[in-house]
Amino acid sequence: MASDTPPAQPEQQQQQEPQDEGLSPEAIQFTNAFNAQRMTLAGFARCANQQELDVVRDGFYLGLARDLCPIEYDPVREQIVTDADVASSTKTKNAFETMIQSARKSPGWEAMVRAVLTKAAFVGSDLENIWQTLEQGRLRWLKAASLAHGIKMVLKEALEKDGKHTEGDVSDAMMVWIYAVALNMPGLEDAVKAWQGIVKMDRPDNPLSGYKPELWDPRKPEWRPLDIGVQEAAERGGSNLKDAWEA
Repeated sequence: MASDTPPAQPEQQQQQEPQDEGLSPEAIQFTNAFNAQRMTLAGFARCANQQELDVVRDGFYLGLARDLCPIEYDPVREQIVTDADVASSTKTKNAFETMIQSARKSPGWEAMVRAVLTKAAFVGSDLENIWQTLEQGRLRWLKAASLAHGIKMVLKEALEKDGKHTEGDVSDAMMVWIYAVALNMPGLEDAVKAWQGIVKMDRPDNPLSGYKPELWDPRKPEWRPLDIGVQEAAERGGSNLKDAWEA
């Protein structure tokens, strides 16, 4: 089975922000601002859909603007602090989203975002590409995991009915689930097809049809690219296989 490693952090997935050696004053300022927003950026891993991802992205830009573009940030800040909805949402679970929705209403929102992207480009950082990589990884993982959810529930229910199941039984069930996830993961088509042949699968879209447990051996070399491919996809999506299986 794939090793249970923690999800990759955004800075591990993209290294387009300036490095620490020989930085100009502008690059130092940008790097400090970027570092201050890493927790916000990491929120992509908790997003369940495109709308939530858009909120995290815009919160990231808003945080950068506060430190990098005070002139463009000020009218957006004014919109936020004078918005009654923002005030009433304080300390609620929707506080962050409400703040971002308010910020977007400001006439200065678009100018502020442009200013942030311009500052980033000046020091060689492509913020839009950094974000696109995170967003794409998250959405692809959510889609593949969602489509494999049904078979995961079937497998987990079977384990629960067997009160004496072992760690090996869980590992076997996870193999089937990992295959189901891989079915809908771009870039793993060849690995999926190879595994179908190894286990003599009756129906490629349903690995439990004609399931032959003795053929599902994770030591076979054909399993590794599929296993590692899904683990890496999970990490790009801000997750890992253990957490996704237990969810």
